[in-house]
Parts: sequence; C-alpha cells; structure tokens
Amino acid sequence: KDIEYIRSSYYNKKEDTRFSSSVGKFVGFTEQGVKYAANWNNDASILSAMKAQKEAYCLHNVQIDYTAAL
Repeated sequence: KDIEYIRSSYYNKKEDTRFSSSVGKFVGFTEQGVKYAANWNNDASILSAMKAQKEAYCLHNVQIDYTAAL
C-alpha cells in the first residue's frame, strides 16, 4: 500500500507534466504542461489506464526489487 506510481514528462530539461497514483491525476508545471494535464484529466480512459499502471507495473515488480535490495 506504500507504493506510488509516478510518470513524469520533460521538455527542454524541465518537468512538463506528472501523473502520481497518490494524487490520481495529471499535474502540469509549465504553461503547456497545464494544458496537457487538463486535457488528459478530462479523459476518463487515460486516467484509468494510468491508475492501472500501479497494479500492472509496480505491484508486479515490487517483490523482485525488494528481494534484490536485501
């Protein structure tokens, strides 16, 4: 339950947008990123796909990474 999925997009070495599974939506950090985030947040299929990435990627690999760290 302590796992968080974060996906960030960068443009010209600046973070443009970020999706965080704990927030549950996209956040924009630049003028263009705010526009992208607003569009993506209005599309339920994109949001549900991003939320599913936590289960598909993080929860699937957490035991492997945890075992390797020990």
